Amino acid sequence: MRRLCASLAPIVAMVWFMAFFVAAHAEDAEHKYIGVQKCGMCHKSEKKGNQLGQWEASKHAKAFEALASEAALKIAKEKGLKVPPQQADACLKCHVTGHGAKAELFEASFKPEQGVQCETCHGPGGDYKSLKVMKDRATAVAAGLVIPDAKTCAACHNEESPTFKGFDFDKAWAQIAHPNPTKQ
Repeated sequence: MRRLCASLAPIVAMVWFMAFFVAAHAEDAEHKYIGVQKCGMCHKSEKKGNQLGQWEASKHAKAFEALASEAALKIAKEKGLKVPPQQADACLKCHVTGHGAKAELFEASFKPEQGVQCETCHGPGGDYKSLKVMKDRATAVAAGLVIPDAKTCAACHNEESPTFKGFDFDKAWAQIAHPNPTKQ
């Protein structure tokens, strides 16, 4: 029995080390983007707050489309952009969810032309999308769910934007809040 325990000790130690290493580097995981339509499958009922409908009616949903407007074309010309705004990294980084991420991090369901989607603010949903995970906030956060705050918004709503006129997080949050009434 002692010989068995002695021979298993290195294996047990290795397993513990690997578990510790994986847990310590969980934040380094690259979660996949799934797209607003997959998010919307569970976030569209009126009973739960119809977050999908609220997003569809927002400027965020039309962020990519806005880059084709006359105003955007004028700004691009003034800024000396060599490509149209819908092709310019300087514009797309804030008008398209996940712009610049590796191609393998996008599921086939993801459509960049849908603008600033759920995952811009809440993080790529590939690992927290299941109902089982979403039922427990701590588990969802551990799987990549981001609880947005002023810093999240300021990644785009800042002086680098050519249309920036200041940003009041509390006022903006009140305009886009989309709570689930069943969880209040």
